[in-house]
Amino acid sequence: MSVRRFWASVSTLAVAAAISLGAAGPASAAGSGAAAGGYAALGDSYSSGVGAGNYLPDSGDCRRSANAYPHLWARANSPASFDFVACSGATTSSVAGNQLGVLNASTSLVSVTAGGNDVGFADVMTDCVLSSEAVCVNSVNAAVARMNNSLPGALDSLYGSIRDRAPQAQVVVLGYPRFYQLPGRCIVGLTDTERSAINNASDVLNDVLAKRAADAGFTFSSVVDEFTGHELCSGDAWLHSVTVPIHNSYHPKAAGQSGGYLPAFRSAV
Repeated sequence: MSVRRFWASVSTLAVAAAISLGAAGPASAAGSGAAAGGYAALGDSYSSGVGAGNYLPDSGDCRRSANAYPHLWARANSPASFDFVACSGATTSSVAGNQLGVLNASTSLVSVTAGGNDVGFADVMTDCVLSSEAVCVNSVNAAVARMNNSLPGALDSLYGSIRDRAPQAQVVVLGYPRFYQLPGRCIVGLTDTERSAINNASDVLNDVLAKRAADAGFTFSSVVDEFTGHELCSGDAWLHSVTVPIHNSYHPKAAGQSGGYLPAFRSAV
């Protein structure tokens, strides 16, 4: 049975709720204000570590993982303070509204992933998993249009707010991996046309993030090279496909955090 037929029996709402970049409701900030020399980890579920397991007891639906790259980096480097406030489901506006309270003039390092939820990642993957190739490609194209039209302004606003709150900090913006190896080993599920369209959308998103980060004076660090050879359909994937628990779907595994995101962050700091 194909992946599409199987998941056609799943409620669209359930899939959408689970595969948004960790859709868990509004992002919430936690922790104290960053002390001198402090590190603050902001962003969505790719920074909180959804899919990596070993979630911190106090993180609730934000699903902050001890296996996520911010926690791994902080454990190895012992910053003066560590504010891990990245949250599943975060958008640029919810990061700005709910996570920036930990920043101040003494914050020296900030990491952030944001933008995937703004362009409707959940809707795109729901369409691609449950609908036809044509619907999938149209949904991807609509997301790409949002990346080019509305996302740059949203990123500029968020990045400006980060700089205002942490004027002395080095800010590292991390990107998103390509999801699929092409040609790959998958023989069921999405078509190569759909997989190629999704990969192209990831490239466009990363290009937009890189340009806006550069204009803000921030460092952009891609994770594409680190994940190459470990995409879905590679035989050694560091990303979950559609899986149970379903909120892990299309998120990095622990190996993707330690082998993909951590080196990309470490190389930029």
